[in-house]
Amino acid sequence: MNVTWLEPHPDATAPLQALAGVGVVHERLPAAPEALQPGLDRLAAARGYVEQDIVELRPETVDLDAICRKFADEHLHTDDEVRYVLEGEGIFDIRSADDRWLRVTVEAGDLLVVPANLHHRFMLTERKHIRCVRLFKDRGGWVPHYRQGAPA
Repeated sequence: MNVTWLEPHPDATAPLQALAGVGVVHERLPAAPEALQPGLDRLAAARGYVEQDIVELRPETVDLDAICRKFADEHLHTDDEVRYVLEGEGIFDIRSADDRWLRVTVEAGDLLVVPANLHHRFMLTERKHIRCVRLFKDRGGWVPHYRQGAPA
């Protein structure tokens, strides 16, 4: 995982500290299936996730551009957004406590939890491929709520 500020930042806050300051959880989990599921199960038990699935986006995914446009605008969810990357890579832009963008690039082995009610957006990298495990407390809480009048 790589974390950077998208614009110059006037204070000395490191990007990882800024992520932690808004409740984002990030860690590396083992890729081996026999080791991965126990880690996901511990996270689910600790945070109340009750559903799990896998989502995959590839260059040949039907309507890929339309799917990606839904997540490229700034939004939040009323449930945590949990992603464990199995293959590929993606980009999450996440708002810091002072409303600046942090760019988080995730790849295979990265677990990222964007907490409920935190503004963010998601994009694919040039590879246009990501395969992730998703965890949910309630799929109804994963509807995007778009931010109106957001700063650039």
